[in-house]
Amino acid sequence: MKLRITTLSENTAGINENTAGLVNFLAEWGLSILVETDEVNILLDTGQSISAGYNADILGIDLSRIDRIVLSHGHFDHTGGLRHVLRKMRKRVEIIAHPDIWAAKYSRRQDRDIYIGIPFLRQELEGLGASFNLTTKPVKITDNIMTTGEIPMVTDYEEIDPDLMVKEDTGWQPDKLLDDRALIINTESGLIVILGCAHRGIINTLYYAQQLTGIKRVHAVLGGCHLFGASQERVRLTIAALKELGVQKIGVSHCTGLPAAAIMAQEFGDKFFFNNAGTSINLP
Repeated sequence: MKLRITTLSENTAGINENTAGLVNFLAEWGLSILVETDEVNILLDTGQSISAGYNADILGIDLSRIDRIVLSHGHFDHTGGLRHVLRKMRKRVEIIAHPDIWAAKYSRRQDRDIYIGIPFLRQELEGLGASFNLTTKPVKITDNIMTTGEIPMVTDYEEIDPDLMVKEDTGWQPDKLLDDRALIINTESGLIVILGCAHRGIINTLYYAQQLTGIKRVHAVLGGCHLFGASQERVRLTIAALKELGVQKIGVSHCTGLPAAAIMAQEFGDKFFFNNAGTSINLP
């Protein structure tokens, strides 16, 4: 299976050997990753606003070739580019996500309630071609590609940010982030797991990917690891688990946080890379 993974939106922008010296990528807080195979083209998340579409144009990527959109969860920095992407696609497209993406998601910090959910009405997006497939279950897209569905939390050191809340008719409730999901790709070299934010834990996600596929070997992990602000103990335990899993490539993005990323870079050496906007790799 031919496989190309291109990061269209991320907090930082960079170049590598596959970007032909291009340096004018747009960076913004958020994430969007394009997965291209000889069977299907899948966009995981859409960034915060226009960056995914803007960077796709720079790379000469025609977004109308996308067959599916997968939303890792319902936060604005992963869904705010939906309108722009749909307008550029100009066609009907299935969007695979959890029903909770439409929950009223907030960040409650220092007595401030900040809405951080999807910044659009569902009707507007459907009018632009979105066809939502909302399910709590894993979705098999091809024989080798699937979404995780709801991720069980089994480690004792990974936890959800307590400041993330949902506003319901009965009042404020902690957001369990049941909508958090990842994309799993089965290759000859092992599993490739692409994360949005890993709110329910990167290691929980990898364990569940193994459980769903029955495949133990994890070749690569890319995306947001949600380790910014994490304790040194959690970072240490996460690194130990990644080593135990035998992960061969680790490309961190977005919410990983620079302190945790710096430690991971030291620990994993040439297995590690910063997966920023403009990064385009062929795997395995």
